[in-house]
Amino acid sequence: MRNAQPLYSTASVRAIDAAAIAGGIAGYALMTRAGEAAFALLRRRWPQAHKLLVVCGPGNNGGDGYVLARCGRTAGLEVVVFSLDAGIPRSADAKQALADWRAAGGDVSVFDPRLPLPAADLVVDALFGIGLARAPEQQAAALIEAINRFERPVLALDVPSGVDADSGAIPGAAVRATLTVCFIANKRGLVTGPALDAVGELVLEGLDVPPAAFLAQQPAAYSIDARALADLPTRRANGHKGDHGHVLAVGGDQGAGGALRLCVEAALRSGAGLVSALTRPKHVGPLLTARPECMTHASRTGELPASTRRATVIALGPGLGQSDWGRALYLALIDDPRPLVLDADALNLLAAEPRPVQGRVLTPHPGEAARLLDCSVPAVQRDRYAALEQLVERYAATVVLKGAGTLIGAPGEPTIIIRAGNPGMASGGMGDVLTGVIAALMAQGMADYDAAALGAVLHAAAGDQAAADGGQRGLLASDLLPWLRGDRARQSFCRSATPQ
Repeated sequence: MRNAQPLYSTASVRAIDAAAIAGGIAGYALMTRAGEAAFALLRRRWPQAHKLLVVCGPGNNGGDGYVLARCGRTAGLEVVVFSLDAGIPRSADAKQALADWRAAGGDVSVFDPRLPLPAADLVVDALFGIGLARAPEQQAAALIEAINRFERPVLALDVPSGVDADSGAIPGAAVRATLTVCFIANKRGLVTGPALDAVGELVLEGLDVPPAAFLAQQPAAYSIDARALADLPTRRANGHKGDHGHVLAVGGDQGAGGALRLCVEAALRSGAGLVSALTRPKHVGPLLTARPECMTHASRTGELPASTRRATVIALGPGLGQSDWGRALYLALIDDPRPLVLDADALNLLAAEPRPVQGRVLTPHPGEAARLLDCSVPAVQRDRYAALEQLVERYAATVVLKGAGTLIGAPGEPTIIIRAGNPGMASGGMGDVLTGVIAALMAQGMADYDAAALGAVLHAAAGDQAAADGGQRGLLASDLLPWLRGDRARQSFCRSATPQ
């Protein structure tokens, strides 16, 4: 997929680091590059910062911090360095970094939780990096909490301390960084779930590690942003509506007609040639009035009218409910040979009687994912990658695990994560829009996995454009609809995407 960026596990990053050293780059040279690159970034982002507080841990991340501190002192800044204890760093490279800091006239103070941190313009977090995958112990937690209370910008080196760089979990205290500079390669845990509250802006510094050091390591996932929208389907000059598929949206039980309307309009705005709706009779009139481009079918008892057989792709679930009516429609369509996107109560009905559903697209939010896996929502959020893998394995389907840092997986395919979207999208109806988008892309000929990934990034990028137009607070699902259509919107997305 175009512009996909690789994400690595911590084990792979360590192996890449080792391969670079084995290839002739000294370990201390890499550490020096990291500290110098971070300091250069610090100066670009905070040119007025004159007094730095650098907190260093006992590992190589602390060594990066000592290098940065030395760079700051050499540049004429006032630099104060704190450590958790007076112990010597564990690695030879970090010991050398500390020795060079001291040789430059620097000193190290031991953190005392009874005393306030000294005044500073900026804090540099060099406590743990990728070396911690559990809750910080008491002294470290106290220092992290002191940093978070400090109310100054925070630059985290490689990983905000307390964040699990593999899963994105935050098992205890974690530094809330303003900016995180990731070294060598982006870590997969920093772009999804709880980690997003700690990472801030994420910048990659590759440290000039040669490509050969990466050869033996497969990315753990790939991220895409609005630049991937260059892969959206294009239209032939002499095409007609039949070339772009026919989506049937099924749902809208009593009181939930709005969910179906959002799905229908999203499918239309995302380029489906034809869109039909199957819903309760009472919702037909309002739907036709609001969206006359949609063809409507009524079902009183959950039967499937013969007229719906013309559709090429089905979107099942928005407003479906779990009454006898919704369950009848679910049972009538779950084994239908046509491509099918399942959302909302269609997922809850599947969770009640779990079974593989090859060739389907499932779009659960964390609550629905927990029901599909028979676990808790916190268990899903603690490791969204593991939850995605379990969903794909259990249901043999393409899965879109929604939420901050949406994940897409499918049997035999790499995991994709969406680097777009914003907190304003945490509002009702957003999932109904996404279902319509994915179904429309499938109707236009895209395979399930590709439609799920591009549909998710189109949906997220539309949310970003809508928020830029009017703000995140009060963002409605219907606000995304104008941004789903046309080459002009696609060009706007691609211009606004920031390379990671």
